[in-house]
Amino acid sequence: MKEGLVEPAFVFEEETYLTVSKTSLFFAGDGFSVYDRDAQLVFRVDSYGPDPHDRTELVLMDATGRCLLTVRRKRPSLHHRWEGYVGERMEGQKPIFSVRRSSIIGRSSVTVEVFRESPEEYQIEGSFAQRCCTIFNAEKEPVAEIRRKVDASTQVVLGKDVFSLALRPGFDAAFAMGLVLVLDQINGDGFVEEEVEMDLTAEE
Repeated sequence: MKEGLVEPAFVFEEETYLTVSKTSLFFAGDGFSVYDRDAQLVFRVDSYGPDPHDRTELVLMDATGRCLLTVRRKRPSLHHRWEGYVGERMEGQKPIFSVRRSSIIGRSSVTVEVFRESPEEYQIEGSFAQRCCTIFNAEKEPVAEIRRKVDASTQVVLGKDVFSLALRPGFDAAFAMGLVLVLDQINGDGFVEEEVEMDLTAEE
């Protein structure tokens, strides 16, 4: 994926570590700010909207506010499926990837399908709720990891609202952050049990 699925400018030649911080501007869980090792803003998600339960479409922006990626929940969906679109989603636009839980019972992996001329598939394993999960490519090689952040000066593990996103060389950071947005919805603190119960009666 060296050419970048979402944005070539965010495909780094070296292993890259980003710090992801959940922000709360007006409501709990309003968005994210993402920083590089020099504390420079890389990505942001300003708001999920005034209704915390209406999170069917989220927009990832760069530091200047340019829309890079839109992730949107597909309804109805038995497996809590989300789809990703380059830029600001337009009516009739085709998604570039989809994300779904591999199982609706218990802890399970998450499957990511990338729509290219040669389709690609990724698996996300672990617990995003505990900020401990890994994204694997089709060859079962880790391409990105989400881990708890440790304060360098005190060696204290920080809270779940601040965590680390490690990227292997050549993996699109904007794509990875789009997956973080989806994971925050389907496996994270914002997971709504009532929505899953409703989806159990729907067909894919």
